[in-house]
Amino acid sequence: MIKHYKFKTKPYAHQIKALEKSWAQETYALFMEMGTGKSKVLVDNIAMLYDRGAIRGALIVAPKGVYKNWDQIEFPTHMPEHVEYTKVLWEANITKKKQLELDTLFDDKGNLKILIMNVEALSTEKGLDFAHRFLNMLCGRALIGIDESTTIKNPTAKRTKNILKLRNLAKYRRILTGSPVTKSPLDLYSQCEFLDPFHLGHSSYYSFRARYAHMLERNFGGRRVQIVGSYRRLDELSEKLEKFSYRVLK
Repeated sequence: MIKHYKFKTKPYAHQIKALEKSWAQETYALFMEMGTGKSKVLVDNIAMLYDRGAIRGALIVAPKGVYKNWDQIEFPTHMPEHVEYTKVLWEANITKKKQLELDTLFDDKGNLKILIMNVEALSTEKGLDFAHRFLNMLCGRALIGIDESTTIKNPTAKRTKNILKLRNLAKYRRILTGSPVTKSPLDLYSQCEFLDPFHLGHSSYYSFRARYAHMLERNFGGRRVQIVGSYRRLDELSEKLEKFSYRVLK
């Protein structure tokens, strides 16, 4: 597939390798540091799956400071000329003009449909409902990409729970981040659960934590709480990650 694919912008060797490893996989993690071009890899991956007839659309979720780049820079720069597509940037304040834009995602033209959302929008009922409606329209033939996926590292956060609700509406799922661990190896659980709950071999955050962290009980103001004392079996965790991820350092 890659050999016959018409790139709009020339890929680097590590981007070719990332695509070779990931493009046809249903779930994959791109742990690529800033400046190594992970966004281009995802745009090309979406185009390849669309060319193949595997997807009809994609939902891109990114943080506040980044999501507009997908609309203004990443897709216009890297999407191949032969792919006809409609892309719409979600905004919480839906004007008449914005509503007309959003409606184009549901027309019957048959071109690739792309919805770009700020991750915070998925903390709201309005944002979640629209994402749900969009993905339902695609009947499973969709890709969800979470850019800077550490934004869903907290398993108790509303946006994490809501994004996990959307997971099964898309056959293809991707997470992108320079480093999936910001403070603790436990950051990995929700990000990987979004891809596939079976990747790490744990059906709950607490069983995952029990496997990879040694917990200590402490008393704070009369309340007994558990805190992480140390981490363990990190080599085992790295081996599991390698099976569904690709790492690029700058």
